[in-house]
Amino acid sequence: MKSELVGRYDGFWVYHCQPGADGLAALGHLVIESDRHVPYLADLSDAEAAALGPLRSHLARALRDELDVPFVFTAVIGRHIAHFHEHLLPRHPDVPEEVPWHQSDEAGPQADAAAIAELAGADGGADQLSARPANNLDPPG
Repeated sequence: MKSELVGRYDGFWVYHCQPGADGLAALGHLVIESDRHVPYLADLSDAEAAALGPLRSHLARALRDELDVPFVFTAVIGRHIAHFHEHLLPRHPDVPEEVPWHQSDEAGPQADAAAIAELAGADGGADQLSARPANNLDPPG
């Protein structure tokens, strides 16, 4: 299984993270990738930056609602791939408090391709993640 496409929204692609060698992926770990090639967050246009904020918030709320997670971390790292990617990392309720934020995905539930496809909405379910964010988000203001 490659990354599961969740959807495309206002110049960004949203994917569920790729599985590891065991065929499992951290449940709910999403990646927002810019459609236009820009290496870093600072290189997004004003319009792209304005679209990213609401998209990020919609996805965090969708993760919280679908997975019943208390918190969603976000991170733009960009050290190895010179193309904008932002990670959304849900912290599942069963992750022990002593686990650092950046290991929340490793310590949380892992899912197979079928569970990831269901969350991403590949089966067409009305309550899936892909149905939550609007395809055309209005910029804030």
